[in-house]
Amino acid sequence: MTTSNSNPTHQFRRWLVYGAGGHGREVAWVLRDCWNDTISISHVTDSGFPVEDAVNGIRVLRLPEAKLVNDCAWVIAIGDPKSRREVHARLRHLKLAFPPVVHPTAQMSKSVEISNGTVIFPGSILTVNITLGPHVHININCTVSHDVRIGSFSTLSPGVNVAGRVDIGTDVFIGTNASIINGAPERFLQIGNGATIGAGACVTRSVPAGARVVGVPANPK
Repeated sequence: MTTSNSNPTHQFRRWLVYGAGGHGREVAWVLRDCWNDTISISHVTDSGFPVEDAVNGIRVLRLPEAKLVNDCAWVIAIGDPKSRREVHARLRHLKLAFPPVVHPTAQMSKSVEISNGTVIFPGSILTVNITLGPHVHININCTVSHDVRIGSFSTLSPGVNVAGRVDIGTDVFIGTNASIINGAPERFLQIGNGATIGAGACVTRSVPAGARVVGVPANPK
């Protein structure tokens, strides 16, 4: 599902957050900030994951138990794109609901298209004619300018700035405070599938699929 509504609604009063690490705890905080005490939240982990029975006062369910919960929404709260995709693949047969989560302080126009599983953190700004694929995570205080496409499962870390006319592929990880300059109307700047952009990097040209770039200007590592 894709929607252009910047404040998606949902019918669920119970949310299961797959992941109880740093990113999982942050996503649980975003959910609580979005809907306060109108929802209940539980973390979900695999049976062998070393974690207490509660994290920050939120109950932790093991996956076999969580699969038995009905009428709930899920969010995969893992920062690494490939790991997030792998978890989704393992859960796909269960036909779970993954509504988008957009913090109320995030700003965007009605021309921004968001998909199932998308999470947009506080303080981020998305301007116009932007498309976000399924399970994209945009962390705190990011900016995304006009005519940008972000493929499924990609992650923007805190403080990332993406200028206009950029095509970001699937499974891309962009590190904290990285910047990507604008592409041209006839030739978008391309970030290939599975690429990694290092923290603080300034991307001035297209990045091949699977490449890792760092520095200012960004170059392969």
